[in-house]
Amino acid sequence: MTIKTQDVRYADGDLSCHGFLAYDDAQTGKRPGVLVVHEAFGLGQHAMDRARMIAELGYVGFAADLFGDRRQVGPAELMDVIGSLAGDPPTLRKRAKAALSTLAAQPQVDSSKLFGIGFCFGGTTVLELARDGCNLLGVVGFHSGLETKAPAQPGAVKASVLALIGADDPLVPPQQRLGFEEEMRKAGADWQMVLYGNTLHSFTNPAADGSVMPAVMYDAKADKRSWRVMKDFFEERLKG
Repeated sequence: MTIKTQDVRYADGDLSCHGFLAYDDAQTGKRPGVLVVHEAFGLGQHAMDRARMIAELGYVGFAADLFGDRRQVGPAELMDVIGSLAGDPPTLRKRAKAALSTLAAQPQVDSSKLFGIGFCFGGTTVLELARDGCNLLGVVGFHSGLETKAPAQPGAVKASVLALIGADDPLVPPQQRLGFEEEMRKAGADWQMVLYGNTLHSFTNPAADGSVMPAVMYDAKADKRSWRVMKDFFEERLKG
């Protein structure tokens, strides 16, 4: 196995984006592609590491850049940046679809077999792609926000949906989870939700140490368990 990585420039309108591609260069033929969407602070090490991990599983991983030119957002401006995108689903979906189209166009990728995964705000983003009816086999939201300004309409969701949530995450409280369940039922979606006990927000990111806020905390056990569930989910969807 030879994991090759490269930067990929693409655009959403006038916004110049700087994504990160990872794939096994020793593997021949086209293979499924997985869009990886970063957390609220922007495209950084965590999402790029996950793209590499995706490549190690035999897929092509492409880490998107939602903010443009790998801009990193600090705590002071975080809520404004995230709020403006989350509050405008058409813009967020368009931004994510630009990255998805870039992934689909890579020569290593079988564009008929695409997935989306995301972490925190990135999980929210891939759920928006599912709500928009994008032609994905599945989406996986790791500790993702589940609310939206534009709920899925009946019959709109083509992708299977998997939400992986910390049961004690105050940023995704039980009422939000219940609202998401009701939305998915009304949409007639194929959906699953897995809760991890004694687990807070950002449980997949080793850099989450509670310094940003106490609820943002890595959990090695939940990290490993959730990645295993994602792999099983991918395999099931590829088998049809």
